[in-house]
Amino acid sequence: MTKFATRMLGDMVDQGFDISPHEKLHHGQIIGWLEGFKAISDLYSIVQGTFLRGNPALSKDIQAISKDPYQEGWLYEAEGLPDPRTMDVDQYTSLLDTTIDKILEQQQSGEA
Repeated sequence: MTKFATRMLGDMVDQGFDISPHEKLHHGQIIGWLEGFKAISDLYSIVQGTFLRGNPALSKDIQAISKDPYQEGWLYEAEGLPDPRTMDVDQYTSLLDTTIDKILEQQQSGEA
């Protein structure tokens, strides 16, 4: 879960998985859910392979998802082949920058 996505969900409330360790996964499969104060979101598999486990630390500190999504707040481990549509961090950052720039341009042109 990215920092941007966690901000859109608000304070984390709960999370869970609808899949058990060692079950097979396919790209785009719904494997669980994440509940924030503002919304609930499905969690999708980004690999074709095997679900290994959810992050056990989240049962003690669900806010780790918001505070440190790239380290302590990771959601799940899986092994297999990544979906070819996934982006690396640089591609994702570029997409977010472009999207935010467009939103700001639209807001500024609406104010003029």
